[in-house]
Amino acid sequence: MDNTGELLSIGAFARQVGLAPSALRFYDDCGVLQPAQVDGATGYRRYAADQAARAVRLRRLREAGLSLVDVAVVLDGPQDTARDVLREHLERLRRTADEAYAVVAGFLGEVPGEATYGNGWARARVCGAELASAVRQVAPAAARGGTAQEFPVLGCVALELADGEVRLVATDRYRLAVRVLRPEEFAGGPRQVLIGADAARRLAEWAVRQVWVDVECDGETAGVRLRSGANRADWREVPEPVDIARGGSEEEPQVKDLARFPDYRMVLQGLGAERHRLIVDRVALRDAVAGRSGAVSLSVPSRGEREGGGQAEVEGRQRAVSRETCDGLLDVSRETAAADPETVQTLEVMGGGGQPVRLRAVLTGSALRIAFDPAVLVPALEAGVGPDALMEIASADRPVVVRSADQGSFTTLVMPVRGAGGRR
Repeated sequence: MDNTGELLSIGAFARQVGLAPSALRFYDDCGVLQPAQVDGATGYRRYAADQAARAVRLRRLREAGLSLVDVAVVLDGPQDTARDVLREHLERLRRTADEAYAVVAGFLGEVPGEATYGNGWARARVCGAELASAVRQVAPAAARGGTAQEFPVLGCVALELADGEVRLVATDRYRLAVRVLRPEEFAGGPRQVLIGADAARRLAEWAVRQVWVDVECDGETAGVRLRSGANRADWREVPEPVDIARGGSEEEPQVKDLARFPDYRMVLQGLGAERHRLIVDRVALRDAVAGRSGAVSLSVPSRGEREGGGQAEVEGRQRAVSRETCDGLLDVSRETAAADPETVQTLEVMGGGGQPVRLRAVLTGSALRIAFDPAVLVPALEAGVGPDALMEIASADRPVVVRSADQGSFTTLVMPVRGAGGRR
């Protein structure tokens, strides 16, 4: 510490670093921020200017909720230990925030106005082809097999009429698909009904042949009715599915209510801020991942690692788009390749028992490495529309948003896995 400069009184130093004088006395007593000089006669504390940086770090760490013991480790301990302390505190903050979020969301769900299952009425008119397309995109995300038997509600597509929109939602816990339709007409609501995934697919086969479809939910029945044609004479009625796993049957249902469909809004609102945004040829990525078994990793090296590519790499980025270049790399679509060549990078797909495949991609953010189960990622890519897939990534252990650059109304969430082991 350089004490040769002018010393500041405790009041002046406190104003400079944003701490109260009483806090500075406390930190002195605790030994984490001792003054440069203490007058032996008066006991007045004086601080050097070069102590300000430490005092600000101390204040910020305390504002973040770290204990004084942990603050001392971060300020004065070994770097590895300090890093461990910060990571542990970050995880505690995340758990606390998640628990608080769940509590508040639970109370919010009790407030009138949320979509309900059996009360109220709603009606919306949508394009038949758009409704069919929405079902085909969303239904594959519904659970099948053992998961659907254990959790029948996950084997359904949720049809929601609320806030002037028609929404279709499905999830198997590892993937969440949401499609939003803007109806020509809307009345009533909010209302949510469940449709078995197979029944939803049959409705799509009918709806695709209709110009307009009126989606109706009344207050007397739990299902949904779809009408079309002259005088709305062509119609389909679908009751909500029965939980036959709990003693009922389709002919003689004993249980008429399923568990409540997961609150997808809470999931979407709980997504962390994106750290990476990856744009890549959707079909090329699907083909590179399909057919592999076990976890497949996607990685983009840092800028420093890429700089070894030299002029040939830069020229390669600027070549005309083709499905495969002479060096064996697949180019992204024309839309993606038209971006600034300096932002076009190489995405490497590895693992899962297949050979490495490199694809042209555009990445914002730092170097990226993340892993997926092909059985989860491939259907999400197949459900997309247009040449490019846009992936918004908060971290390697949080849900990844997969969007289509050509269709903002369709969103898929895909859970990553923990590397080669493939465990979620």
